[in-house]
Amino acid sequence: MNNQLDNNQTKRSYNLEERTAKFGEAVILFCKTLQKDTISSPLINQLVRSATSVGANYMEANGASSKKDFQNKIYICKKEAQETKHWLRMLATYFPEKKATLTDLWKEAQELTLIFQKITSSLKLKTNSLSLE
Repeated sequence: MNNQLDNNQTKRSYNLEERTAKFGEAVILFCKTLQKDTISSPLINQLVRSATSVGANYMEANGASSKKDFQNKIYICKKEAQETKHWLRMLATYFPEKKATLTDLWKEAQELTLIFQKITSSLKLKTNSLSLE
């Protein structure tokens, strides 16, 4: 991701705590390079909020008090990753010269979305199979 995520990240680390933190950090560092004005400032603010929220909610999921609480937090992680993709798209429209970096960040947000979707699907399948027994 244009050197914003370290080499461990490009190896597709499955330590989600670290991966989500690195993603949030990459977004923060990228946003620091953007020129702020009346249009870009709210977009940047929304992007930073949603991108860093992915990792924060994953940390909360790891400290969940129940399986249902864990499932809800993971679902929020997925929603925040999806929202992040939206803001990245909006910024790509406003800063077309930054599209390559924004595309890299979007791809990571998409991978995180798919990971969290798989976790929520697996949890639902497990819950459903337990209730059928």
